[in-house]
Amino acid sequence: MGDLESAEQLAVSLVIGTLIFVFFIYLSRWIRNLVSNRLNRKTDDRLLTDFISAAIRSLVMIFGLAILLRFLGLTGVVNSLLAGAGITAFIIGFALKDIGENFLAGILLAFKRPFKIGDMVEINGINGKVLALNLRDTQVKTVDGKDVFIPNASIIKNPMINYTIDGYLSYSFTVGLDYGSNYAAAMKLISELIQSIPGVLDGDKKPTVLVKEMASSTLNVKVTYWVNTYNYDQTDAKIHSNAILKVLTGLEQEGFNLPGNIVEVKNR
Repeated sequence: MGDLESAEQLAVSLVIGTLIFVFFIYLSRWIRNLVSNRLNRKTDDRLLTDFISAAIRSLVMIFGLAILLRFLGLTGVVNSLLAGAGITAFIIGFALKDIGENFLAGILLAFKRPFKIGDMVEINGINGKVLALNLRDTQVKTVDGKDVFIPNASIIKNPMINYTIDGYLSYSFTVGLDYGSNYAAAMKLISELIQSIPGVLDGDKKPTVLVKEMASSTLNVKVTYWVNTYNYDQTDAKIHSNAILKVLTGLEQEGFNLPGNIVEVKNR
């Protein structure tokens, strides 16, 4: 009879414990959505909004787990195990070291904000667009479609390049003119061609065409221009391709020779 009552009490405790756990899951989601909606009304920074709402949800779940353990009478058992087994506590602390480090790094990234959702970044040789900042890692989608999850701590510790933080990016390419050409006319033509390309900026960021070097076979001219990275109608790669093709085609149509490297072979 005693075993039956114990089994019934255990079953009731498990059912109630499950209900408590499910309740806190839905409560944490509701609080996360509430906080997210409130923050979205006050700021346009999705990165910060998502991080804070996710952190609050995690705190609610930890609080719910503590209540569940107390209800099941396991609080004392867990405390005794952690207090009595020093090596266990050491192992757990060592195992959670990276998690805590990444969590603190995530807080720093959320408030320092070296990037925002949609920015193109380079982190430890990984190039891609920022999709999300999580409690432990930052999700980046590379140009070839891979989703990479980079630990937040590694972003704090290593140099990071943000290509789109201010909306402007510079591109350049080199054109080789044949020696004996009308260099001034060629450079003027290149400048006119590059400025006529959709997406290339003008004004204080207008293109520049300057002599780079006197190579063995050509006079190399460096063409530099700026683009607006938030112009989604004209992508950087499309503008760069159009710029090179239009300059080369325009020079050839005007009769400018664009030779390759000349190699002299001597037969002794």
